Amino acid sequence: MKVVEQIKFPIREEMELFEKKFQEAMSSKVALLNRITYYIVNRKGKQMRPMFVFLVSKMISDGEVNDRTYRGAAVIELIHTATLVHDDVVDDSNRRRGFFSINALWKNKIAVLVGDYLLSKGLLLSIDHNDFDLLKIISVAVREMSEGELLQIEKARKLDITEEVYYEIIRQKTATLIAACCSLGACSVAPDSEHVEKMRKFGELIGMAFQIKDDLFDYTDGPIGKPTGIDIKEQKMTLPLIYTLNTCDKKEHDWLINSIKRHNKNSKRVKEVIDFVKQKGGLEYATSKMIDFQQEALQILSDYKDSPYKDSLELMVNYVIERKK
Repeated sequence: MKVVEQIKFPIREEMELFEKKFQEAMSSKVALLNRITYYIVNRKGKQMRPMFVFLVSKMISDGEVNDRTYRGAAVIELIHTATLVHDDVVDDSNRRRGFFSINALWKNKIAVLVGDYLLSKGLLLSIDHNDFDLLKIISVAVREMSEGELLQIEKARKLDITEEVYYEIIRQKTATLIAACCSLGACSVAPDSEHVEKMRKFGELIGMAFQIKDDLFDYTDGPIGKPTGIDIKEQKMTLPLIYTLNTCDKKEHDWLINSIKRHNKNSKRVKEVIDFVKQKGGLEYATSKMIDFQQEALQILSDYKDSPYKDSLELMVNYVIERKK
């Protein structure tokens, strides 16, 4: 059994019902919108976010979920999908998970409006059922994701990111949404309990490890047999690079900055940067930090009693740092 299927196993019934509810949550009276949302639903990814919601809620409540859990999972997925649709417009990206992006098929104007529609559907789903506690968790996540993206853009211009700023960027950009999934799962079944904050922290730690793993993919051999170097080409400051900049001498530092600023489209120079970062121990350092976050997440889980849901969450934490793509 594939790892993702194994993780999903204890919540497979909930996930099937969730898919039906999610489709209903997207429906509209506008035929064009329905065509686009049908396309979105049929090219879904692994659905990690709703899985976090259900696994956390079932671990905390001895296997129980309720309507709020389903709504929380649907809201997260609606808002996450809205941000992906908008991201593709911002990045001028024509593909997403091997499929054409919405903006590639229907143009930017429609893609932006579809993203807005999904966002409003997510907010209304919470408001219509008075789930204001869930709505607050999600709204904070959306605000932080926007701030994280803008902070990254601001810092990328100067390339002066410290390790602390880097953690703040990835906490907001990546970790905050996974944190929201886990705190939503807890809040749906145990509102106002200590589990809500505990699970938020758990999700945040997984998100941090997840992003560092993504950073490492830029330096490690991919399916085509060589590192991609995409982050370097896009002048993104990732942990292996930040560590290397902080530990090399001035001459090497200037060469690195110059390479990223002025030669980031030169494949030979990008390869030299990748080799230099490896040689300076940048990958080992980033890997050790990723494992620190993973271990801290597992430590939080250890407070909960054994169950198939806890086992799946442990599998998920390990999958995040062991995945191949």
